[in-house]
Amino acid sequence: MRRRLFGSVRARATLGATLVVAVALLAAGASVLLALRSNLTDQASSEAESSARKVAVSIATGTAPAALELPDGDDTPVQVVDGDGRLLAASEDLERISGTGSSAVRPVTPPVDDDDGGDDDGGDDGGSDRHGGKGKGKGKGGDDDSYAYGEIADDAEGGKGSATVDGETRDHRFAALEVKNTRQGDLTVYAGASLSAEQSAVGTALTVMLTGFPVLLGVVGAVTWLVTRRALRPVEGIRSEMSAITASQDLARRVPEPATHDEVARLARTTNETLAALETSVERQRRFVADASHELRSPIASLRTQLEVGAAHPELLDVEGAVADTVRLQELAAGLLLLARLDAGERPGEARVDLATLSGEELSQRPAGRVAVRTHLRPVEVAGSRSQLARVVGNLLDNAQRHARSRVDIAVRAEGPWAVVEVGDDGGGVPEAERERIFERFVRLDDARARDDGGAGLGLAIARDVAVRHGGALTVRSSPAGGALFELRLPVAPAA
Repeated sequence: MRRRLFGSVRARATLGATLVVAVALLAAGASVLLALRSNLTDQASSEAESSARKVAVSIATGTAPAALELPDGDDTPVQVVDGDGRLLAASEDLERISGTGSSAVRPVTPPVDDDDGGDDDGGDDGGSDRHGGKGKGKGKGGDDDSYAYGEIADDAEGGKGSATVDGETRDHRFAALEVKNTRQGDLTVYAGASLSAEQSAVGTALTVMLTGFPVLLGVVGAVTWLVTRRALRPVEGIRSEMSAITASQDLARRVPEPATHDEVARLARTTNETLAALETSVERQRRFVADASHELRSPIASLRTQLEVGAAHPELLDVEGAVADTVRLQELAAGLLLLARLDAGERPGEARVDLATLSGEELSQRPAGRVAVRTHLRPVEVAGSRSQLARVVGNLLDNAQRHARSRVDIAVRAEGPWAVVEVGDDGGGVPEAERERIFERFVRLDDARARDDGGAGLGLAIARDVAVRHGGALTVRSSPAGGALFELRLPVAPAA
């Protein structure tokens, strides 16, 4: 059942489309979640740095850590730590913290510097610090609430941690901002921003995706299934019709062609063209078998009759007639065998053949007949089968001598890339409407299908088939002498 289901193009297309959409949705969802988390984390980092910078500005302008007004630790926990890691100030209600420079939540009291206490003989004004800066404290002579100007670092360092306020622990994004050259030395302000909004937004987005993705995948699968079924419906029609044609062996039937211009419509048209070609080929084979049977029946019957008469009455045996019928039968069998080999796709070969020499040999094998033969032979070589090309030239000469009144002309020459053999006569010629039909097998222009001096209607068909398989062509037109002029064109052989 599983193999049958996934053996369907529709099922595979639906599964493939669903998988592709699922991968795309997963990639897009992951990108959205990462981008959302990154943006919210950056926003929290900015908020933490802003809070840290506000506290740092208060310290730098002279506010003591103990006197700082720190934000509520529930949303923005703050620590002020000196260079020795001592906690000088912290947000109220802070119970536990991690990810900062100190895990302490209760500030210690900083030591009092007595060097600036009201000694008038010290030589320095109590309002000036040891760095030469002007004090901005509330008291005189360097009170504990009085600090020197400080230098705030340009950039804050980021980190991640957690803070517990009123028993509730939350993740925070911390910013560490350093304030240098204060009276207490170098101080570091740690300020945090809650990541609750980031976690809530990411969780909500993840819930929406986990809920929506299956629904969307279901919709994609259903739509793909319906669209594919609609698209493949003509294919099923083609398949069922082809199955019916195979069962009935009726090659006259055709598959339905959709009224579209897509691949399925082109497939249907190509299938019908193939069926038409197959029907033509089968019909041609049927005619060929019928014609071959008819042509073979006559000489075989004549030869049998003569042999039976000769067996009963030896003095009446027509030896010359029996030999003629045997020769005709042999030639017909040879022609049928050559046509069968050509139909089977026999390659012509690559031998180099001089058409002038070949034409001279064919002429020399024929006894002098009632018509004269004039030759104009110039050497030109082609590549192919010598025996098949000899059969072509011989068939053209036989046809010309059979129909000529007084003369036959044969010429061999080269015309650019072509080798040309022309065989003409001064006979009755071929009507223009019949000039293609005479190259069909077993076709002769005499309706009575008389022997025509031994012709079976295969010579010109064989000649054209051989010419085409050698990359050339065989045509007929009127000759200057008034008869038929057959022109054979073959590609000239490349230089050796």
